[in-house]
Amino acid sequence: MKAIIVREAGGIDKLIHTTLPVPEIEEGEVLVAVKAISINPVDVKTRAGKGQFNKLAAEGPIILGWDISGIVTASRSSLFKEGDEVFGMVNFPGHGKAYAEYVAAPADQLAHKPAGISHEEAAAATLAALTALQALNSTQINPGDKVLIHAAAGGVGHYAVQLAKEAGAYVIGTASAANRDFVLGLGADEHFDYKSGAFEDHYHDLDLVLDAMGGEYIDRSLKVLRPQGTIISLPSGLRETVEEKATAQGKKGYFITVASSGKDMRRLADLLERGRLKSHVSAVFNFEDMAKAHQQIESNSTRGKVVVAL
Repeated sequence: MKAIIVREAGGIDKLIHTTLPVPEIEEGEVLVAVKAISINPVDVKTRAGKGQFNKLAAEGPIILGWDISGIVTASRSSLFKEGDEVFGMVNFPGHGKAYAEYVAAPADQLAHKPAGISHEEAAAATLAALTALQALNSTQINPGDKVLIHAAAGGVGHYAVQLAKEAGAYVIGTASAANRDFVLGLGADEHFDYKSGAFEDHYHDLDLVLDAMGGEYIDRSLKVLRPQGTIISLPSGLRETVEEKATAQGKKGYFITVASSGKDMRRLADLLERGRLKSHVSAVFNFEDMAKAHQQIESNSTRGKVVVAL
């Protein structure tokens, strides 16, 4: 089978196209013929030597990627049978091995792909959508709560806007002026152009901030929260910083790391099937053009998601 491996950290030239044996599946797993792969910032970071690199490098050549949509070709699980269309985030955090024609995946990390959703749209709604879902599920959102979502036009952000609205929140999304209509089209009640000024000068007494930025955004976001309001931070390495700073101000701060979950994937599948959640795929690349997909992610200007099709 075709696969892309990384033997050493570095630039896009470290993405090596090769041929590997089709993986064998164990009890509880299914073999998936991959039709689409979602590309995430963590893929790029890992390739460059950050992210999951050190953990995975100990296992030999790294096969990057975690997000897949495809067709079951063999099953050792009662959850899926041969021919089923499935999607999910495989073995995160761990070795997903998604940059390949075939992936051996734990069946309990997958869900049936809704019939009306393309493989590209399904693959997109995995790591990023799970991150948004698990982040928002980590706190209580009541109807009418005011929620600020940073980077609302990005991968995680564009799902978070939709999921927060589904929970009944009043949603404010930060993004560039060029993405105003896109963010409002997702259902956000307000758009704030982060280049036009400081958001903390415009908002106060908010119930929740979802922060995908980190750094100074933690301190700035805390300023807009009401007493006992909540900030959820996504960038890695900020757990203690978020919790300590929030607690010192009489507020709540959490850090979450997304984890593979078939239960959560089924929730996303239901929302996708009912049209309550939609993937915005801004670019689809061929498998042979994986380097271009990584370059698009590195541009830090992607609206929605980038997908690679096989």
